[in-house]
Amino acid sequence: MIILTTLNAKYIHASLGLRYLYANLEELQQHAEIQEYTINSRAIDIVEQLLEKSPKIIGFGVYIWNCQETLEVIAQIKSVSPETTIILGGPEISYETDQQSLFEFSDYVITGAADKSFYQLCNDIYHGNPPERKILNSKPITLEQLKLPYSLYSDEDLKQRVMYIEASRGCPFKCEFCLSALDKTSYPFELERFLTEMDVLFKRGARHFKFVDRTFNLKIKTTLQILDFFLERMCDDLFLHFEVIPDHLPEKLKDKLQLFPAGSLQFEVGIQTFNKEVQNHISRRQNNEKSKLNLVWLRQNTQAHIHADLIFGLPGETLSSFASSFDQLYQCRPHEIQMGILKRLRGSPIIRHTEAFDLRFNPIQPYNILSTNCVSFSDMQRVNRFARYWDMIANSGRFSHSLESILGEQPFDNFLRLTDWLFAQTGQTHKINLKRLYELVAQGCEALFPEIHSSLILSLEKDYLRSKLKGSFQRLELTAVNQSFESSTTKHSSRQQRHR
Repeated sequence: MIILTTLNAKYIHASLGLRYLYANLEELQQHAEIQEYTINSRAIDIVEQLLEKSPKIIGFGVYIWNCQETLEVIAQIKSVSPETTIILGGPEISYETDQQSLFEFSDYVITGAADKSFYQLCNDIYHGNPPERKILNSKPITLEQLKLPYSLYSDEDLKQRVMYIEASRGCPFKCEFCLSALDKTSYPFELERFLTEMDVLFKRGARHFKFVDRTFNLKIKTTLQILDFFLERMCDDLFLHFEVIPDHLPEKLKDKLQLFPAGSLQFEVGIQTFNKEVQNHISRRQNNEKSKLNLVWLRQNTQAHIHADLIFGLPGETLSSFASSFDQLYQCRPHEIQMGILKRLRGSPIIRHTEAFDLRFNPIQPYNILSTNCVSFSDMQRVNRFARYWDMIANSGRFSHSLESILGEQPFDNFLRLTDWLFAQTGQTHKINLKRLYELVAQGCEALFPEIHSSLILSLEKDYLRSKLKGSFQRLELTAVNQSFESSTTKHSSRQQRHR
C-alpha cells in the first residue's frame, strides 16, 4: 500500500530519513516498503518500478540534490497513475512550498520532521478520512517518542553503504546560510538507548559510522561516552566521521582523541570564514584564534583526518578577504579544504541580505550564488574553477610532495593564478586525464613560477611516481620507484591514504 522512496546522490548513501519514517509507521508498517534510487537512474525506469505493485501511497524525500529529478518522476506518475497519492517531505519542499513545481504534482506536502506526521496522514488516508489541506505542518515531538531506525539497515547496507547515525538533533547556533539556524537548540537522544542500538549495529558488522549531528562536541560528557564506546570496540576497519565545533576542544576531549589510531577518525570542521565582519552578517559565533589553534593541535597531536570547510560568496565577503581566510586556514594544514560556494537553501535566513548585498542566486538547482555587490560574476566563476582544480590537485593528495612549493607564501593567489592558466589551456574543469594533469601542472608552474620550477619538478616527479601511472613524466625518464612512496593496503579511502 505504501512505498517510501528517495533519489540518493550515490548508491553508497543509505537514507536515514526513510528508515525513520518506516520505523514509526506503527501497524501500517506491514503494508509498506522502502525503495531507494539514485539521481543517475532514468526517471521513467523509476516510475515503472514504483508502480509495479500498484501502491496507494508513495512518499518522497526531497532534498536540494534531487528536487529536479524527483519532479520528473512524480510528473510521470501523475500522468499514468493519477489515482496514486503522492506525499512529499524533506527540507527542500518544507519551505516556499506552494511556489515549487513539485507542489503542483503532489497530493500532500508534510513540512518539518515527519517521523510521526507521515504515519498520521497515511492512517487518515487508509481509513477514508484524508485531510482537506494540502500542506500539513508537522507538530513538535520529543525524541523519546521515536522508534529508532537502525535495525532497518540491511546486511547489504552494512557491507556496502555508509551508515548515517545521529546522537542528537538540532543546532544551537544561528549561522544564516544553514537551515539549522531555524532550530531552537540541540536535543540529544537518550544515550543508553542510542549506544545499545550502536552495539547491535557493530555486532552485525557495521564499521563505517557517519554521524550527522551538527555539533558532535557540544556536550563534552556525552561526546566522551560515545568515543569510549567505540574505543572499547576498536578494530582495524572501524571508521568514524564527526562534525565538530572548531573552537570547543577542552583538555579531556583532547586526551581522548589521542587514543584513536590512524584511519579511525575523520573530522568535518566548519570554518566558513575568518572575516569577523562577515561572521557578524551571518550571525556566526566563532573564536577564530581558538579555532586555528585547535586545528593545528588536531593536525599535530592526533591521527584524525581533518576536512575543513570554507564558503565563498557570503554577504560582505570580497575576493581578497576570502583569500585571507583561505591562507589562514591553509596554514593550519588540514588534510583537505572543502571550497563551498554559497547556496540559497529554501528557508534559510541568508535571504534577508539579498537587497543590501545584491545577492544574485542561480534560480535553478543547486541555487548557487552567481554574484554579489562585492564579487562579480566573472570572479565567482574563477573561484568555482579554483574549487574544482583544488579538489583535483590539493584535496586528492596526488600532489602532496609538490603542493607546498606551488602555493608558496601566497597560497590562494598562487593557486588562483594556476587556475586561470589551466582553464586558459584546457577550457575545462572535468575529465582531465591524470597523466595530462601532472603535465599541465608542471607546464603551468614553469610558465607562472619559473624561479622555482627546477626544484619543483623533482617534487612533481615523486608525486608522479607514487601515482603508478605508466610512461614517463615530462622530459625525464623515471625507472625506479622509491618504496617509501608505495601505498599500503589499509581501511583508508585512497584519498586519505595519499594524504598519509
